[in-house]
Amino acid sequence: MKTILAAFAAVLAVAVAAPPAHAQYNRVAGQSAPATEVERVTTVDSSGKSHSEMRVVPVKHDRWGNAQGNQNDLAVDGAFEGQTVAVLQLFTGEGFDFSLPRAALKEKGFSVYRWSNQPPPPAQLRELLKKACQLWIISDMTPKLNAEHIKVIKEFFDSGKGVYIWGDNEPYYADANQVAQALLGTKMLGNVPGDQTVNLWPKPGVHGILPNHLLTTGLHYLYEGITIATIQPNQVLKPLCYGHADNLVAAYYDANGKRAILDGGFTRLYYKWDTAGTGRYVKNAAAWLVNVERFGNKVTAMK
Repeated sequence: MKTILAAFAAVLAVAVAAPPAHAQYNRVAGQSAPATEVERVTTVDSSGKSHSEMRVVPVKHDRWGNAQGNQNDLAVDGAFEGQTVAVLQLFTGEGFDFSLPRAALKEKGFSVYRWSNQPPPPAQLRELLKKACQLWIISDMTPKLNAEHIKVIKEFFDSGKGVYIWGDNEPYYADANQVAQALLGTKMLGNVPGDQTVNLWPKPGVHGILPNHLLTTGLHYLYEGITIATIQPNQVLKPLCYGHADNLVAAYYDANGKRAILDGGFTRLYYKWDTAGTGRYVKNAAAWLVNVERFGNKVTAMK
């Protein structure tokens, strides 16, 4: 009993030390590798009487080593019911139809509004983004966004709405770089062979993912993508994932009430989807980009 109580106290201590709680987030928010969880267990004694009690049990892991179960995602299932993720999918080759990310996002309540291959006129983009909590841009090899599109996207970002900028190996970062330069003052370059899984990094600059951040909740291991571009670091971006070659694959911006992610490996959105952590990462990213820390209960009013 003392062992169970000590473990229970340890779980509570982690919860107390965690970032400020939000109703949309699971208890493990900000823990990359949850070690224990509390479960209600029902037992039957020798007289046939049922007893129910809370017990601390080890977290089960999937075959990749990540904590198993949606309770170890950043967000509670259905937490963002009615919220829309707008997607400018400018690359649709290799059978990439966004169906896998769409299904993952649906678990958290998100719907997806997607433009394929070509963006809408800037005025239409501005109008439809009024109904979205965030925008994902998946770049192609040639620019498809004009200066007015970039202006609309920057307005959206400056309003506090999240932006995810996806590129991939050269030359599949044409529009990613246009948007990244306008919003974050940087770009991605190059072509690095990937197709590896990385774990939590021992320190920044070494292959792996940032430990114990909201974005990496429940993630001890993450697939990096097939061939990937390298993000050029600057003073405003914070590193999120270094590939196995120690190149910066993903970075994030979280300042002045605004959030964005820049990523050089969009292939993991459709290639080897079931490899280490992709589905959870996609769900975490969308939940984080909603920016409940800024908007609070207004999130539900955005519907």
